[in-house]
This record gives sequence, structure tokens and C-alpha cells, in this order.
Amino acid sequence: MDCAGNFKSRRSRLAEGILPYRFSQMTTEEERRGNDETQDHPQNQKEGKSENQMDGSNTKFPAFPYKPYSIQVDFMNALHHSLEKGGVSMLESPTGTGKTLSIICSALQWLIDKKQEKKRVPTISSSCQNQASGDQSDSDHEPDWMRNFIANKETRAGEKEIKKNKKLGSGSGKVKIQYQGRSKDVLSSSIKEKEFIDKHEFDNLKSNANVVELNDDEFLLDEYRSDEEGGVGEVVSKRKAGEISCSTSDEEDGNEFDDSVHEEEKMKVYFCSRTHSQLSQFVKELRKTVFATELRVVCLASRTNFCINEEVLKLRSSARINERCLDLQKNKKSGVSKIKNLGCGGRIRGTKASSGCPMLKKHNLQKQFRSEISKREALDIEDLVQLGSEIGTCPYYGSRSMVPSADLVILPYQSLLSKSSRESLGLDLKNSIVIIDEAHNLADSLINMYDSKVTLSQLENVCSEIERYHDRFRNLLGPGNRRYIQTLIVLARAFLHTLLDIGSALNSSMAINDFLFSLNIDNINLVKLVRYIKESNIINKISGYGDKIDSLQYNSTCLDDTADGKSTLSSFRALADLLLSLTNNDGDGRVIISRKRSTSSGQLVGYIKYVMLTGEKIFSEIVGQAHAVILAGGTLQPIEETRERLFPWLPPEQLRFFSCNHIVACESVLPVTLSRGPSGLCFDFSYSSRNSSKMIAELGLLLCNLVAVVPEGIVVFFSSFEYEAQVHDTWKNSGILDRIMKKKHIFREPRSNTEVEIILQKYKDTIDTSSGNYKVNNSSENGALLLAVVGGKISEGINFSDGMGRCIVMVGLPYPSPSDIELMERVKHIENLGNPNSIQKSKPAFDDISSKGDVLNGFEILRNCKGRGKEYYENLCMKAVNQSIGRAIRHINDYAAILLVDSRYAFTTGSLNPSKKLPQWIKEHLVFANDYGEVHRLLHQFFKFNRSRQVTLN
Repeated sequence: MDCAGNFKSRRSRLAEGILPYRFSQMTTEEERRGNDETQDHPQNQKEGKSENQMDGSNTKFPAFPYKPYSIQVDFMNALHHSLEKGGVSMLESPTGTGKTLSIICSALQWLIDKKQEKKRVPTISSSCQNQASGDQSDSDHEPDWMRNFIANKETRAGEKEIKKNKKLGSGSGKVKIQYQGRSKDVLSSSIKEKEFIDKHEFDNLKSNANVVELNDDEFLLDEYRSDEEGGVGEVVSKRKAGEISCSTSDEEDGNEFDDSVHEEEKMKVYFCSRTHSQLSQFVKELRKTVFATELRVVCLASRTNFCINEEVLKLRSSARINERCLDLQKNKKSGVSKIKNLGCGGRIRGTKASSGCPMLKKHNLQKQFRSEISKREALDIEDLVQLGSEIGTCPYYGSRSMVPSADLVILPYQSLLSKSSRESLGLDLKNSIVIIDEAHNLADSLINMYDSKVTLSQLENVCSEIERYHDRFRNLLGPGNRRYIQTLIVLARAFLHTLLDIGSALNSSMAINDFLFSLNIDNINLVKLVRYIKESNIINKISGYGDKIDSLQYNSTCLDDTADGKSTLSSFRALADLLLSLTNNDGDGRVIISRKRSTSSGQLVGYIKYVMLTGEKIFSEIVGQAHAVILAGGTLQPIEETRERLFPWLPPEQLRFFSCNHIVACESVLPVTLSRGPSGLCFDFSYSSRNSSKMIAELGLLLCNLVAVVPEGIVVFFSSFEYEAQVHDTWKNSGILDRIMKKKHIFREPRSNTEVEIILQKYKDTIDTSSGNYKVNNSSENGALLLAVVGGKISEGINFSDGMGRCIVMVGLPYPSPSDIELMERVKHIENLGNPNSIQKSKPAFDDISSKGDVLNGFEILRNCKGRGKEYYENLCMKAVNQSIGRAIRHINDYAAILLVDSRYAFTTGSLNPSKKLPQWIKEHLVFANDYGEVHRLLHQFFKFNRSRQVTLN
């Protein structure tokens, strides 16, 4: 048997519960590696510690590729225990401790164990069922759970057969019928049972078959009946009587690429993380285990990451790529394959429908894509893109079609946490496991997905297009469509008017009801309007009509007016999203109105944005469906804030929390708070002092000293790109930059994410090259210095192991800007959590403060916060600090110094005490230095010791 055949045999036997799930032990090389890494520093295997007595079981994890550290065993036991119990758990393990590998080996082992248990139950049930059929009286002695299981199994089998018959029909082939008028009298009852056709396919069929001449009819809406007219909000088709269309699909030209895998949904593990690189890292760790080949694994991503259509990729913008992809699916190509006359004027037109995208024309290539995935080990996003390119088929839809049969689904935050994304992808969380990694800012990430925003230019575009459509089709539209379109015009004009009101405050915020009352549109039923937009297809009709008119007017089918997001389709969708947001409860969010003059053109620009403030309802949908939800990360504390914002209904004693220490020895990390610079100036990078030329110069002097004592790579984190640019330019003008560059090359984090990988590679190559030259030629140049930004891509998910991060310098306390009106609204909301009386007391003062949305008003809001709001604001800062300094120390033999440069880090009394919110493995060894001379001596001794230790280890 070939390799592929042998692999498939093993997988099928595993799925059936035949193959004993006991993995072979480590290879000799792996065993040596595991033992060497462990025995180097046995004192570093610190015991994990947990709250709420998560004792764990003696579960074995044979898939772990090396000999695990004790804290990894504790973590895996804690996770396994949490999965057994179900519900919500939070597991914290510092970065660099093998958290990802521990998650994989524990969660997937639990999944396999459960599948084996489930496979054993039907065997027993079937045996009992056979006995019952032979002796009816025996069934009375069967336990209730067994009789219920058999009955439920039969019911599910019957439902599955019905669904299959509905899809395939009672005859051979897949036939879909649409009929109208007199023709239904001549159709047999078997044909009537298979009636369906998509309206777009019908329009395309008429066009290609020259049934009617191309005209405005394709943009005319079908009549819509609202519930006031006796309907429940339904589209009434207006096909011509006597025309019947049917669509047939085959393997070559089928367009049902999203439904090609029709397997029963099964228990699975969903793993999600924030960034592309974090998902790739997860797949890399997965490949170290046998799970990569023994389980069905699929990785999901956005169209932007997966698209291989060169013409679509030229659009670059993710919004435009999504629009174009959907437009290609709408514009399917159909050809008449046969025509049957049924008499009485009835005709059936058979079509072969295929996608308008060349990467989805051939259905058999999608099957080949899925087949190749099943033969290979776990593939990440890049692997799937390469495979799709080799075969010539779309990896986006190919990977989506693998979800129902997958055991492990790897996907980004948006795909799992957004309800609309889950529905679009067909994700069923029922009884499955949801693992959310990097969950330190989960609450903010979750509610941000439900924000909506429409700009001034988009509203102008919508008003123009919808009025043009209304003028053209006003006399042809039915009363339902006409009324709703007029309502849309009223709303768009009202929104537009409020943005053009230059007499109002530049920035303001208000509750939903106050916003609607202020525009005098509170009498409009937004729920019905949103339903109409969704069901009537009005967005595509109006945008399609506008694009067609423009293309004829300018004699071009490629009007590129979407570079700044002004396409009619994207503008309509932005408005529709805002209208949907306005149907939320009044207290769930706030409406932000922003106006300003463009610095370049002087024109008025602005937007209306809905900011979601509460995430408990959103998160409860996930918790309610899944068997267990695991929040994992390196810095999850304080956990009380997360509990109050996402699952306040869960009593604290029922929230399982586990935390463990780092694996590195105390001599491998040197965390120091630095209050004064080399010249004795006190470091203060607060908002009022950080722009001082003396402060920036003192920081430069510090780095001039650091590059002389720190080997290899130094990473310096600033609070923002703007401040980093200001510091860099000041150093360049003063000559400090030249002094630094005599010792180390300088690199800067780019704003564009696409350029980050290039800069990081240059940074690494420079360190490797200069370090080699230093050892051989004793060169004066030794390594590089990287200027980075807190909250940028480098601070999230990039590993600076070994020489890439020998010293991490954190400049100041990176508090978010108090001028951010959205942030201040969130602070106010959190301040009032759990205290209904405080809402009424604080609301008037808060509303007065937030109306301007500038720095001074933001500080006033913070001064008025005495509890949760202020705590949240400080936590945002320290979580960012912890994420940034956690980029160093990535394995047990790594070492690095961490400098916290600001006198405020030394505060240990009063309300401000940043050091208490540092990770435990940092706090345990934190040094409070009085002057730079002391820091210089510590650094010299630290690197001398660890360099000699590295020589011994090597």
C-alpha cells in the first residue's frame, strides 16, 4: 500500500475507534533533546499554581513530542480538567513556556478520548437493540438512557435521509425547477417537489438565451409585502407566466462549491488567535505532534489572505476584494444545455451554471483540493494558498468546505467571535471546544467587531445613488418597495444633514434613542427596515444600476472610484451596518458624531459611528452553544475585569483559573526600573513632560551607554508612532543617532504591516552578521537597535528570542490617549458596571465632559472615575507593557534584560503602583535602581555571566 493509502487507512481506523490511540514514544533524537533541555536547569521546573483548586488528573499526554516541564504537565492537566467540567476557564502561562504545544496536546487528546468513548456507546446500544428485536419483553428491562439513545439515533438517521432526498430529489441527477402561471398545471407532482431557482441565475439565463433584450428589468426589485399588507416581510416573484427554468450542475461546472462536503457535524475543537503569524505558529507547533496527520485539520482566513485571483488581488483593499469576490459569485455564467417543450407554453431551460471567478469554474478541482488536504499533514494559510495555486482553484472556498468534517478548525478572531461570520462560514459550536488564545484584550476585541461606521462621503454617495434609482423606477415599483426606499432616503438625508451641521460640536456622543430623537426619525421602525434591506436585495439592485449607468456614460466597465471606499456597494453596506447597530438596546452602545476639516483639501469630513460597549450578550451566545470555552494567554490578570465585562452571570467561584510561573532561571532575566538617566535627570514620560527636549536627549544618552554594554539586539518600545518619530528626528538633529550607529545599526518599525517582515529579517541578519564579526575580528559594531511601538505588530506575537532581544527598553507608561472619545465612552461604561445607581448620578457630568472629545476633557473624565473605569484605563497600559516585554525570553536557555524607563515604575504606594501589575516572573526579580551607574554595573555582570554560561552549555 502506498503512503497516502496507508495514511487514509490509519485515519479511518482512528475515526472508527478501531486503532488504539496510544502514540509511539519519542524518537532517540527527540528524547535526547527533551532530556537535555530539561536537565540543563532542573531547578527551573517550577510548580504551577492555581486558584479554585484546579487539581487536574493524572491524565497522560503521549503526543507531547519532548519530555515536558512540570509546569507544562500542570497546564495540560488543568486544561484537561476544564474540558471535562465544561463552562468557562482562564489559563495563564507566560510567553515562552510552551503554552501552545501544551494546549494542542491536552485539548486534542481530550477530543480523541471523547470520540473513543462515544464510539463505544453505539456498539453496546446496537447489541441491546438486536436483542430487543428478538424478544420484545427484554426492552422493558433496558435502561432509559439506552432506549432514548436508540430512538434519537433513529430520528437523526431519518432526518438525515430526508435532507439527502430534498437535496438530490427522487430521480437521478440534481434538477431544480421554477414555475409560474399556467405551466404549473402540466408539471408532475414529482417536479413540483423540487421547485427552486435563484433569481440571479434566472436573470442570467434569460440574458444568455436571448429570451428578453437587456434592459432595466434586471435592476427592478421584486414586489415586497410587509407585515402591514398581510405578509410577514416577503419578496413576491414577478416572473413571466409560462417560463420555467431549471438548473443542473455536474462535476465540471457545478457552482455549489460551498456545500460539497455533506458530512454529519461532529464534535470539534475551534482554536482562534488574533494575528496571521500567531495562527501560523500554532500550525508549526501542531506539526511537532502526531495530531497533524491523525486528525482532520483545516485553517480558515479572510479572502484577502486566501485569494489567488490576480485580477482581484490588484484591488489590495480587503473591503474591495470582498466586494469583487461576492460580485463574481453573483455574476455566474450560465449556458443553455437543453430546452424541453412541455406544452401550454411551458418551457424548461436546463443550464450549466458556474462561478464568474476563474478559480471556481471547475468543481472537480475543488474536490481535488480537498483530497490533497486530506492526504497531507496540517497546512497553514501559506500552504493552502500554494496548494490552491498549484491546482488552480480557490483555497478560500476550498478550506471552508472542509469545516463540517474537520476535527480541528484554526481561525482568526473575527471568524469565530462575529455571529455573522460564524453564520456565513457555517460554524456550528454546539458541544464543541472553543479555545481563544491571546485573550488578554478579548473583551475589547469582541465588542470592536460589532462597531459600525458610515462616513460623510459614503452618505453623499448613497443619497445620490438611491435618489437616481428612485427617480428612474418610481412608477414601476410596488407600494412596499416605494415606501421603504423613501424611508431610506429620509434616513440618509438626516444622517448627512447632521454631519454637515458645522454649528454643532466637532465631536459628540449620545445614546441611541437620543440620537434618533435629535434627528426626528424616532418614529421609523428600524427592525423592519433592516429586514427589508436583507430580504429585498436592494443594495445589489441600486449599486448594480448605478455602476451600469456610469459604465455606459463613461464608456468603461472599470470605473475605479473605490480607492477611497466610495464604491456604491461598500457605502450601502456601511449604512446598512449602522442601521442594524441602531436596533440594539439603548444602553448597549453609544453613537459618535465626528466632524473636522481636512488638512489637505480643507473640505469637511466626518463620520457617524456606533460603538458597542457591552459584550456579555455576544459572548453568552458562544458560551451557550459550546461545551467549554477556554481563554488562554500569557497575561490574563486581572481576571475580575474580564469576568464582569464578558460573563457577569458567572459567579466568581465557578470561574476556573490557572496560572503558572516561567521556566527560566532567576539569573536569566534582569528586570530593572530606571528612574534617572546617566546625567541624573529624572525620567518622566507623562503626557505633560515627554515632549521636553531635555527628556528626549536624556533618553538618547541612556541608549548611547546601553549600546556599549548590551550585546546583539536591543528593542526600544515607544508609546506611539508619532512619539517615536519625534524622538528619532530630535536625535538625528542633535547627533545622538550617529553616536548610537557607531555601535549598532538602527531599524524602525514601519506603519505598514506588509513591511514589518522585511524589517525584522534585516534586523536579524544584521545581528547575526555583526555578532560573528565581533567574535572573529573584535569589531566595534555589535548587533542592532530596533525602535518599535507599543500596540504595533512587533509588540504582538513577534518572538525576539536569543540575540534578537537581549535587552527590552520600555519608554514610559504607554497609556492610551485620553482624547479618544470612543475610549472615554468605554471608560464611563465600565465605571458604572455593577452599580445601577451610579449611572444616573454620573451621566450629566460625563455627558458635558465628553462633548468635545479632546485631551483635557478626557483627563477630566478620568479624574471623575474612582473605581472600575480608572482601573480599566490603567490595565490597558500595563497589559500593553506586559505584552511588549514578553517578546523576550522564549525558551529555557534564553536570557535578557528588561529596563522600565520612567520614575513612575518605582511608585509602590498610593493609587499608582505599576509594578504590582507586572507578571509574577518579573515582579519576583524586579530591581529598583536609584541611578544609572548601578544599572550599568548590573548589566555588565549579567551579560558577562550569561555569556560564560552559554559557552559552557554549548
